[in-house]
Amino acid sequence: MPRSSKSQRISKYMAGSAALKCLPGETIQEEAIRVKKCVHYNDGPHYILGTLYCTNYRTAFRTEHPDKDSADEVLFDNDNDIALPCVDRIVAVAGQTKMKAVTAQSNLKFIPEDLLIYFKGFRLMHFQFSNEGLQPQAYKITKAILQYQQKSCPTMKKRNTVLQNVDNKQDGSPVDFPTQLFESYSDWENEIDRLRASAWRVSPVNERCDTSTSLSKYIVVPCKLLDNDLKKTFAHFNQRRVPRWSWHHPGGSDLLRSAGFETNTEPDKENMRSIRSLLFANHSQCVIVDTSDELPSVSDIQLAYGKLRTLCINDPSVMVSDEKWLSNMEGTRWLDHVRLCLKKSSEISIFLGEGKRSVVLQESEDRDLNCLLASLVQVMSDPFVRTISGFQSLVQKEWVSAGHPFLQRINPFKETDKDESPVFVLFLDCIWQLIQQFPSAFEFTESYLLALHDSTFSPFCSSFMRNCQWERIRGCQRQFYSQTYTPLNGWRDIVRDRILLNGDYTVEEEKPTPVTAWQWDLFYDRLRRQQFRNPIYQHKEQPMQNSNGIVDKASKLDAPSQCQMYRLSRGSLVLQSPLLSLKNGTVSKKGARRSQSLENLLDEERQFRANVSPQHSSTDLLQPLCVGPWVRLWKRCYLRCATELQLDLPPPSAAALAKELKSLLEKLKNFHITNSQELNPSLTNQTAGNSFSLSSYG
Repeated sequence: MPRSSKSQRISKYMAGSAALKCLPGETIQEEAIRVKKCVHYNDGPHYILGTLYCTNYRTAFRTEHPDKDSADEVLFDNDNDIALPCVDRIVAVAGQTKMKAVTAQSNLKFIPEDLLIYFKGFRLMHFQFSNEGLQPQAYKITKAILQYQQKSCPTMKKRNTVLQNVDNKQDGSPVDFPTQLFESYSDWENEIDRLRASAWRVSPVNERCDTSTSLSKYIVVPCKLLDNDLKKTFAHFNQRRVPRWSWHHPGGSDLLRSAGFETNTEPDKENMRSIRSLLFANHSQCVIVDTSDELPSVSDIQLAYGKLRTLCINDPSVMVSDEKWLSNMEGTRWLDHVRLCLKKSSEISIFLGEGKRSVVLQESEDRDLNCLLASLVQVMSDPFVRTISGFQSLVQKEWVSAGHPFLQRINPFKETDKDESPVFVLFLDCIWQLIQQFPSAFEFTESYLLALHDSTFSPFCSSFMRNCQWERIRGCQRQFYSQTYTPLNGWRDIVRDRILLNGDYTVEEEKPTPVTAWQWDLFYDRLRRQQFRNPIYQHKEQPMQNSNGIVDKASKLDAPSQCQMYRLSRGSLVLQSPLLSLKNGTVSKKGARRSQSLENLLDEERQFRANVSPQHSSTDLLQPLCVGPWVRLWKRCYLRCATELQLDLPPPSAAALAKELKSLLEKLKNFHITNSQELNPSLTNQTAGNSFSLSSYG
């Protein structure tokens, strides 16, 4: 029988009882009582008593005495549960001499006293079994975890997402922070209206996902370009991913993204005109940004990430202040990749603000670095994107809906590591760097970023378990439709259909709503979700100018002589003949002029920022420092397996809080007295009185 449970918050003060609530199709295989979960704080290890469960989907720990204040119920507790496909390594420990990395094929010849479970996302869970006559259950649950961890990947992939069949009260929409999923026509219309990009429209040309399977059902194109002309351009781009709109700058520029030009096709004159309309996008100037230059490749990112993971997980005994460790850290080149991405995004953001032009991000397949750059540019330029709702909508628009291949890059089911590369993790690291340099500019916190980072590897939601909207639709329909029935005329949006089955008409059940990563209430309790909001966030409205990117009659695209195409590559702006840069992918040095330099020196970066026009400051542009000391290691994420750095200090006692408050009030009183010497006597007395009143609360 499935049993219900309430989510828990790690705490030393608990009361009550809890059990595990099973997910649809989940069964408990083994359980061990009186298990201690070891949590390392800065003042040493703390032990939480509870029950460890092994199911066919996960390992789950439930405290023996849950916190009364945590009344929310979660289906999958990300702080205490481990999805079995996410497990990387299991180490069994007995005494001080026996330590063995075990697998399903291992012959475990001793009863483990401790169990270390390393799983994706640089995470570790440490369990200590009771020695009060309960040794056999420690052996049984260890063997069960090993057995079902091996079986979990093919099983969970076949089921698409486990939580898809959960009774979802919110109908798939986030509760705490409303999010645009960019899977409907209205979502794109709302984005155009928000940015006042009236020169653009939503095209349903890919509504059946048959024109390009990796693109979303709806794309945004110039208003003057007809769908009949648009259809003819798809064949001339890799994976049929045509140039399309991503974001509109308040100053009038537009950000687009595109795949590389298909070299095996020769567009005729009419198609060339349509492609020009897409690239110039109502402007007389187009800048092509080649993302293959300067930035790391997908394989470079994976190589650096592998070295980083080896350093942070396999060598936890070395202190991070050790010179050799720091040297090895730089040797991974992970921070170099972060610096390059921040630098390139800042450069593109400035180009967008300098004048009215189209800036086209060009990548061979338009599914990796284009996602990263388009997202970072908008985070730096658009204050709305720095809110929680705006950021979640951005991830949906530029990653999930745009067709980033999460299944290959994250590799949640461990099928093949050939295409694995954590591009999205690199993006989150860049966002963390921006939060460190601009702490009051973001509504969300580091805790939120960590939760999103961990959700990336979770197979219990649909957001990151498919590569594109077409695959998500197809995955749902495989479960929804009978094998004897094939939908005609594209994908169906009808919830209920009458089908012929065994000679009888039956009404199919309502299609289950997939769970998204943004439904935080299913994975984190209320107290944990409260840590997502930044208390020092300063909200700023995006300034809207009366500029929609429409050129005047003197600069219409019908006059080719007045349209200029540039290519931004390795710090150079190179004048190109139209479409030449897309066809051959080379940069001609003839006629090149150097762009403003972004050298790796702090003084030159400051001088560069001093030259930014007033138009940039009006858009609240974030310009991060990218030199060595300003780009740091995300310790709270990457060093979670190092025991001395897992968590901060536990919640202090009431007496300790009162003592700290008294100390702060005393410092505040001294501050007022010092500053009052420069004021007139009446203000001095008033300030001293206020300070005395404050100190009385101590």
